[in-house]
Amino acid sequence: MRRRQASLDDERQPRDKSGTALAQPAGGRRRKREFTARHGTLITLYLAPAVLFVAAFTYYPVLAGTHMAFRRWNLNDLTDTSFVGFGNFAGLFRDPVWGTILANTALWVIASLLPQLVIGFLLALYMRRRFRFRGLYQALVFFPWAISGFLIGILFRWMFNSEFGVINDLLMKAHVIDEPVPWLADPKTAMAAVIIANIWYGVTFFAIMLLAALQSIPEEIYEAAALDGAGRTRTLFHITIPYIRTMLVLTVLLRVIWIFNFPDIIFGTTGGGPNNETHIVSSWMIAITQQGDYGRASALALLVFAALMVFSVFFLTATRGKEAKA
Repeated sequence: MRRRQASLDDERQPRDKSGTALAQPAGGRRRKREFTARHGTLITLYLAPAVLFVAAFTYYPVLAGTHMAFRRWNLNDLTDTSFVGFGNFAGLFRDPVWGTILANTALWVIASLLPQLVIGFLLALYMRRRFRFRGLYQALVFFPWAISGFLIGILFRWMFNSEFGVINDLLMKAHVIDEPVPWLADPKTAMAAVIIANIWYGVTFFAIMLLAALQSIPEEIYEAAALDGAGRTRTLFHITIPYIRTMLVLTVLLRVIWIFNFPDIIFGTTGGGPNNETHIVSSWMIAITQQGDYGRASALALLVFAALMVFSVFFLTATRGKEAKA
């Protein structure tokens, strides 16, 4: 047996072109390649384009925006760019529409997130099962995510049109309304209209993410639960949701940040009107930028960044605490 092992070791030993066995380092281990200055130079050259790209298009704008936030920086009058401290922040808080913007933002995030989560989760549960044409059905569900949010806004602007929109036409044929409703022109219905558009657009995100998480659950767990007599409701709350809790938490966090910074649909449908009734923080920031007041817009951007950072820390801390108790 020892002779056979020695023969195998001899056959595995590296040889040169003439067949002569090459000398091996002590201990039978191959010698590790040393890290040289040439290797460091190559790594630096490979990383340099990515580092320069991120620095130019991420870190420099952040630093420049932070600089503008504390200065009087208006494109309509660049003769005075003096330091104003927290003057731009104070100007935002004194603006008459500040309260409306905050209320719209909270409504926009909460009213969009909850239906997206529930509907997306139900779709993911349904698509996890095997049925005919499942691939086609998944493609149809995932299709909206491939379309620009601004185009979705334009699509819903036509659908909610008070004169020839399909929404009014369907509601009148169903005898729900007697006359066309100016959905996007009425402050009472404009916000509801853009939220409906956002819900339709965002359901796909939850469906994609949660379906991927559900497919990672072993079938043996469900089979064992069925043998123990667990019903669908008990299986859902004691197996499915606990198993994908981490992905669920991260998906909700990402979606909150995304919705908070998602003015595309609003600009495609109402443009923030009527009378700022559909503006949220991110869309209002763009509107201020279009007016040329880069100082106030940068100050608002810093407030948004700080708010999202605080929310992320508290959200992750709270959810991790619950997971630890579970």
